[in-house]
Amino acid sequence: MPKISDLQRYLIALGSNQRHPRHGPPPLVLKAALAAMAGEGLTIEAASPIISSAPVGPSRRRYANAAARIATPLGPPALLALLQALETRFGRVRRGQRWGARTLDLDIVLWSGGLWHGKTLTIPHPHFRTRAFVLTPAAAVVSHWRDPTGTCTIRHLHTRLTRPRPVRRCGARRLHVGP
Repeated sequence: MPKISDLQRYLIALGSNQRHPRHGPPPLVLKAALAAMAGEGLTIEAASPIISSAPVGPSRRRYANAAARIATPLGPPALLALLQALETRFGRVRRGQRWGARTLDLDIVLWSGGLWHGKTLTIPHPHFRTRAFVLTPAAAVVSHWRDPTGTCTIRHLHTRLTRPRPVRRCGARRLHVGP
C-alpha cells in the first residue's frame, strides 16, 4: 500500500447525458462511476453533489455533472488510461464528434503536481475556467485549490464565472443585478 506522501491528488469531472442499461439515468450512472473508480483502487476523498446542466455543442439532452477529489499513486498518463477504460466499460464510444451525447465522461481537470502537457492530455483542463458545470461541483470538493496557471482559487474562479454582472442602462451609471 502506498504511503500518503506517495499519492497524487486529482480533480476529476464526471458527466453523463445518456441512460445506461444497467445503472439507469445519468445521475445514477455518475454514482456507479464513482463506485467503479473506487473499485479500480482510486481513493475517492470527496465527491460533490450531482447537478444538472445544459449541453455544450450538438447534444440536446441535459447533463448530470459532478466532481471528485481522488488520491492515487498513478501519474497523469496512467490515470487517463484507467479513466478511458472505465468510460469504455460504461459504453462510451469515441466517434470523433466533440460534445456529443455520452453515457460517461471522465476528465482530469487538476492535479496536485501542477501542470502536465502530453499528446493526449493537458492539465489543467483547457476549458475548465469557463464552464460552470465543472466549477460548481469543483467548488464543493476543492474550493481552496489554486489554478496552477494563475493565483485564483477554484472558489474565486467559480464566483467570477457565476456572479451577476453589472448592467448598463443607456449611458446611466452601472446598476448591479442581484442581491
